[in-house]
Amino acid sequence: MLVSYNWLNELVDLTDIPVNELADKMSRTGIEVEDVIVPAEGLKKIVVGDVKECVPHTDSDHLSVCQIDVGEDDLYQIVCGAPNIQAGKKVIVALPNSRIADNVKIKKGKMRGEVSLGMVCALQELGYADSVVPKAYSEGIYFLPDNAVPGEPVFRYLEMNDQIIELSVTPNRADALSMRGVAHEVAAIYNKSVHFPTKTVTEDDTESVESKIKVTVDNVKDTPTYTMRVIKDVKVSESPLWLQTRLMNEGIRPVNNVVDATNYTLLLFGQPQHAFDYDKLGTAEIDVRRASDNEELVTLDGVERALSSENLVITNGEKPIALAGIMGGESTEIDDATTTVALETALFEPTLIRRTARSFGLSSESSKRFERGINTATIMEASDFTASLIAELSGGKVLQGTVISTPYEAQSQTVTISLKKINDSLGTELTVADILTILAKLGFETTELDEQFTVVVPPRRWDITIEADLVEEVARIYGYDNLPSTLPSGSSLLGNLTHSQQLIRDVRRNLEGSGLDEAISYALTTPELAVRFVKEAKPVVELDWPMSQEHSILRQSLTSGLLVDTAYNLARKNKQIALYEIGKVFESRGKSILPIETKHVALAVAGEWQTNEWNTQTVSVDFFTLKGIVEDLLSILGMSRRVRFVATTKYKDLHPGRTAEIIVDNIVVGFIGQVHPTVAKEMDLIDTYVSELDLEVLCELSTKQITFKEVTKYPSIKRDMALLVDKSVTNQQIIDVIISKAGRFLKDIHLFDVYEGENLGSGKKSLAYSLIYQNEEATLVDEEVTSSVEKVTAALISELSIEVR
Repeated sequence: MLVSYNWLNELVDLTDIPVNELADKMSRTGIEVEDVIVPAEGLKKIVVGDVKECVPHTDSDHLSVCQIDVGEDDLYQIVCGAPNIQAGKKVIVALPNSRIADNVKIKKGKMRGEVSLGMVCALQELGYADSVVPKAYSEGIYFLPDNAVPGEPVFRYLEMNDQIIELSVTPNRADALSMRGVAHEVAAIYNKSVHFPTKTVTEDDTESVESKIKVTVDNVKDTPTYTMRVIKDVKVSESPLWLQTRLMNEGIRPVNNVVDATNYTLLLFGQPQHAFDYDKLGTAEIDVRRASDNEELVTLDGVERALSSENLVITNGEKPIALAGIMGGESTEIDDATTTVALETALFEPTLIRRTARSFGLSSESSKRFERGINTATIMEASDFTASLIAELSGGKVLQGTVISTPYEAQSQTVTISLKKINDSLGTELTVADILTILAKLGFETTELDEQFTVVVPPRRWDITIEADLVEEVARIYGYDNLPSTLPSGSSLLGNLTHSQQLIRDVRRNLEGSGLDEAISYALTTPELAVRFVKEAKPVVELDWPMSQEHSILRQSLTSGLLVDTAYNLARKNKQIALYEIGKVFESRGKSILPIETKHVALAVAGEWQTNEWNTQTVSVDFFTLKGIVEDLLSILGMSRRVRFVATTKYKDLHPGRTAEIIVDNIVVGFIGQVHPTVAKEMDLIDTYVSELDLEVLCELSTKQITFKEVTKYPSIKRDMALLVDKSVTNQQIIDVIISKAGRFLKDIHLFDVYEGENLGSGKKSLAYSLIYQNEEATLVDEEVTSSVEKVTAALISELSIEVR
């Protein structure tokens, strides 16, 4: 919400309060101020110019040579490229050596051979956003009023010397989405009175509004009240400068005097309204109802929207003409030919407006206010105010009376609270008089009996309904800085990490030490990606009201999100991808029960592991790169001798010949493998290898306490074995046999050579292993090691048909 300091000063006296002090005070009392902006700041030597003569440039088909009075003895010649420049208009002129937006300096120069002493400026060149510049001037320069004095700075005409306060309004303080609401807040902070402008409607008693239009509402719950006034003999034109500049400073584009009047009321009262061209309605009936599933509406932004029964619409009794509370329809838009205006002022059900706005991705100034709530006590006052303002600006006449669907009476909220409750909550020692003074500042009627307060909260503060709300109001106005502060009491305890916390910290440290970078992906994903890279898809957790289809389902695997990150990096020419993520995956247990949440860690590598340098060759990642990282990770968890990698084809999104399940103590803790080529092509990936582990299972299986052993003084013995095996025999099968037969003195197994060639025979490969033996209590003798090797050899031959070479 943008708040004009000058406008606010008209509603509550701020003459003795600097804007920066006001901003600080508001931030300290509950409504945060994001920034204070002075539109004229940084601009210099920008004045009013009177165009005396304007002729086409002789050497250009779009430039004009202008003679402009800038308040000096001689006219200034300025070359201008604006298509709407013309003699007899007052314009904005940047003189030589002036500064315009973005600190651009304007100098004397020549354009196509003609001297140009400055520049004729559009509003955008003074820093106005395209979205707030009036459409009539969006492609050209802006014209100032005829009474503007040449040579005077333009800032006072455009109210650029105003100070704009940008508020960050939270959903519970929607009352601050209006100037009157902000004025009440400031008045409470500084104990001042508010002064709101009023307008008396002068009605044309020769014609009644009932003779022009009839209003019906199908469901009073959807539309508690709907009112309409009619203004005839309207002349649509540009709004006066004071109204245009006020709207632009508040971030709203001026359109014409009718639409601008409704937007002015929107800002002043926080009451959204809509003006229809009465003659375009086609009937004398307005019906507010839910849309049918086969209906369509072209809104003011030119977009055709397919409606459903979830959408509330305004109709002419036959077809929709507006999306209720959000945006009007193109067919009944106010334009220069409009002579009769039908003015809507209504109250709609907030949830319905919010759902419709989100379903269409259409957020407007009106919907923002209806979603959060409006001051129901000023609906009729806002209707009369706008009708009077339209008549005043357009020369129209307001027909007698107002058509009302259902009379609506705003209700005040009564909340009771005790002095003890307030002081206990805030740690204060406030008196009854203190509380009465604070509540009076807020404009709340209060009675007190035996330190018990009965507070009547006006409808303008619909956010206050319970005791806690009143405690917060007292704290805000009393001042958060004035609340007493105390240090916590009690004995201090030594901090400590749980086993799972320590394990996750160790995992993160190990993976980053291995060269991986942490990634963080969305837990919400698409229905397709949610069940990718799982052995069996489980019931998914689906959001009832997702923001988009891309974020509608909770993931069942971290790998899919990590691959989206990988594709993003590859698309940006990153050739070294090594990522990991620690996060939760989800499984549904039904809508009425919270889902199962399990913490996993996922890894992904692609591209080059080592780049080509003067002393190194390029090394690309492969299955064994990632397997080594996983083995090193499991080793710090005390699982190096307990882990097995068993080939599997159960993961349809992984390569069937390059995928293995990771098993610890006969429990599957995860998988490792290459992304299936078809999946890689679909996701724009190169050869990518992934692994995912269940951290909660690893936590249960990991060594909870490190056992230290004395370094043995006895030497180890190494024996090498060369094996000729079928290609179908895996390394894991061989290691399983060696471990089962080698005995208790085997300390380590190391595969140090793999060879495949035609001389070995079809379907054969040669593997060479080193077996390390050591007795920690005595010196091993050759006979013991030889006996163990012989048992291993016999088992390999009998169980796997291996030839020992």
